[in-house]
Amino acid sequence: MIEKQSDNVENLEENVSEEININDESSEIENQISENNQSPELNDEKIDAEDLKNTITNNDARLEQLEKEHETLKSQYVRIAADFDNFRKRQSRDQDDLKVQLVSKALTAILPIVDNFERARQQLKPESEEAQTLHRSYQGLYKQLVEVLKQQGVSPMRVVAQQFDPNLHEAVLREPSQEFNEDIITEELQRGYHLEGKVLRHALVKVSMGPGQQNSQEPEEKDKVEEDVDSESSISEEN
Repeated sequence: MIEKQSDNVENLEENVSEEININDESSEIENQISENNQSPELNDEKIDAEDLKNTITNNDARLEQLEKEHETLKSQYVRIAADFDNFRKRQSRDQDDLKVQLVSKALTAILPIVDNFERARQQLKPESEEAQTLHRSYQGLYKQLVEVLKQQGVSPMRVVAQQFDPNLHEAVLREPSQEFNEDIITEELQRGYHLEGKVLRHALVKVSMGPGQQNSQEPEEKDKVEEDVDSESSISEEN
């Protein structure tokens, strides 16, 4: 009887030991399953973090490239805008110069007519009433022509007693003078004109050589110059 009970006790202990082992094994299996279930989530989080980091890096590189392209395009725009502004100013300046050239050409062609009016006014001495009437009509036309020139910006030079300037005057005679110092204009042989501050026609003048100086021109040359001057005419100031 005692032996039988002893066997039962041993069997009971064996069963308990087996149950404990089974429980331990089950716990280990559950832990492994739990670890296996958690590992993919951790891996996914790690992969997502790496992808996000790569994305940020790529975006930074792309942003830097776009900023460089923006600076390049901005520089090109500024350069093109400056070139266009220079082109516009150059075109405007060229148009103004062309306009001045055309006006100068037309007015220069009119000046000999003014010279002829001036020569006729100086030479004609009307005596009869009919001649005086004709002369007044003639002078009216002359004044109208002079007024048109003024409206176009033409102004006559005043040269007598002025210092000779080759940019404004053309000396055709040089003579000794007791009244004027050297290189002072003593006489206007043909009126010069300005157009908007620029020389439209140089004045033909006689220049002083100073007191006690001898005229260095040869007689034949002087006669030729005087003939050339006589072929030109001058215009005097309006009274």
